Amino acid sequence: IHDRDRHQMSARSALRALKRAVYRAIGYDDRNWLRVRQIEAFERFIASSDIKRAVEISPGWSARWSDLLAGRYEALHFPEFDICKDRRDARADLVIADQVLEHVPRPLDALRNIHAMLEPGGHALIATPFLFRVHARPFDFSRWTKDGLAELLVEAGFDRDDVQTFAWGNKACVKAHLGGPVRDYGLWRDMRNDPEYPIMVWAIARR
Repeated sequence: IHDRDRHQMSARSALRALKRAVYRAIGYDDRNWLRVRQIEAFERFIASSDIKRAVEISPGWSARWSDLLAGRYEALHFPEFDICKDRRDARADLVIADQVLEHVPRPLDALRNIHAMLEPGGHALIATPFLFRVHARPFDFSRWTKDGLAELLVEAGFDRDDVQTFAWGNKACVKAHLGGPVRDYGLWRDMRNDPEYPIMVWAIARR
């Protein structure tokens, strides 16, 4: 990375931090309503883990995880880096695929490559929507329940005992996102979880 690019990245990171500070000061939460619990789960995992090298298979947004993992983070941007067929020989402690799996044509191949890119004992953080509109970037192929995602991870090579899957959603959040934009949590939105209306599904899987 050139010095100019580093400065630009640093400036963008500082601007995001300032924006979040202003939001916090007025009580406004700029996280996506449908992703709040998933983001919190990933943040807790990262904060509690000794991560030396992290890789994100990214569809284009990496700010949250790159900020948290500064100095230990690399982004491999899908679809330029095609996780269905490409893998890195150098292994990482952590591989993140956040809002990516629904966009790949062969998700089982993608997860097998993620498994191969992990150090023994390393973890994959996977998040993907379930009750959410089609959003082709450039394609949108698949949806999974938390049980379906668990089965896919096991088929990809993860041990069943080392796979944890979670889901969050409710009718209000589902209704708010039908045909509309992704909404900030903002202020006072409903955060109750209804297992019959999962809008976001995620997994923490250990190799």
